[in-house]
Amino acid sequence: MSILEIAMASQIWARRHEKRQPDFDETDGLKILLRTAVVFVAFTLLIAGLNIAAGRPQMLAQGSAPVVMGR
Repeated sequence: MSILEIAMASQIWARRHEKRQPDFDETDGLKILLRTAVVFVAFTLLIAGLNIAAGRPQMLAQGSAPVVMGR
């Protein structure tokens, strides 16, 4: 067999044995959004817990921001 024949046979075999992916469904988008939200909340709670355990809880505004003057 030539290389071209082997390549063609391999391509045909691969196409016959490939698994089709199911189409994207609306519920898949909701699942992805829900998982993203859960991961975000879990990560936020982890960081807050580590800051509390270290004894230095983070404040959003601890003081006024310094103004950068002209260079």
